[in-house]
Amino acid sequence: MPMTLRLDYLLLFLLATTLPLSAQDFGLRLAQAAESQIGQTLLYDPSYQALAYPGGDVPPDRGVCSDVIIRALRQQGIDLQVALHQDMTLHFKKYPPLWNLARPDRNIDHRRVPNLEYYFQRQGFSLPLSRNPGNFLPGDIVSVRLANQLPHIMIVSTQKNANGQPLIVHNIGAGTRMEDSLFAFRMIGHYRIQAKLPRSP
Repeated sequence: MPMTLRLDYLLLFLLATTLPLSAQDFGLRLAQAAESQIGQTLLYDPSYQALAYPGGDVPPDRGVCSDVIIRALRQQGIDLQVALHQDMTLHFKKYPPLWNLARPDRNIDHRRVPNLEYYFQRQGFSLPLSRNPGNFLPGDIVSVRLANQLPHIMIVSTQKNANGQPLIVHNIGAGTRMEDSLFAFRMIGHYRIQAKLPRSP
């Protein structure tokens, strides 16, 4: 192969690997990262644990619904533990006052669904609530309230049911699973994360 042709291929490769991801490509990778946790995270464990910072995590065989989102985003180079802690440090009183805390706690704040809902909303990631399956793309994040009003969060998968409705990936009590539950609960939030989290205002 002539040297100029090899250089052309090299330039095309470098361009393809350095261009920013489109929102659709990023969402697809996020969904695939969530799906990769199926069969790895086998337990639901809501216990409080002291975590390393940054990059802190509970053992990978366990976690809660929010850990599915946290781990999927970490595979994309986004650390919600850091992003949310930094924002809460600056804007602590704006976050839901549900846990009688006097200051941020970087061990647990990012694992609490109401905090994630508020953070995603603050960052401009919110989309209109909808019952139309076509409005949900792989990697979209959906927060709901269960029948007992407990907050829960899920991620839209790459797969669909026979009717074309997207399946979701979540940990609702028995490890990370893919299920047909997009509209099974009362929807509170629908979010589409950008490839890079913006700085807090």
